[in-house]
Amino acid sequence: MTITLTEKAELKLQGFLLGSNPNTNAPTKGIRVSVKDGGCSGYEYGMDITSKPQPDDLIVQQNQVTIYIDAKSAPLLDGMVIDFIEGVMESGFKFINPNATSTCSCGKSFEAGGCPSAGTPCN
Repeated sequence: MTITLTEKAELKLQGFLLGSNPNTNAPTKGIRVSVKDGGCSGYEYGMDITSKPQPDDLIVQQNQVTIYIDAKSAPLLDGMVIDFIEGVMESGFKFINPNATSTCSCGKSFEAGGCPSAGTPCN
């Protein structure tokens, strides 16, 4: 199971994580990545800051960022790259997902060929 952060995404997330954790005695925070039904293409990406992963989450460490991956969403996210773009017209996280057969113009939702829109593993 792999999810990779680009250098820009990792730096931006490190800033968010440090800013959300001013108490040095607080548990280490990370990001939780998931997929849920929704969006204009069938599935919608979810990304939240958390220090309490779900019991079945998969855990990936990339340098200073801990990534918790929703276990049911993992097959739809395997191999994904998360980037951060900054521009005049658009800024934010961009998901580059090899499992997506099509994406909407906003880039926050996608379809996966042969998968019912239930955020469950495909065979």
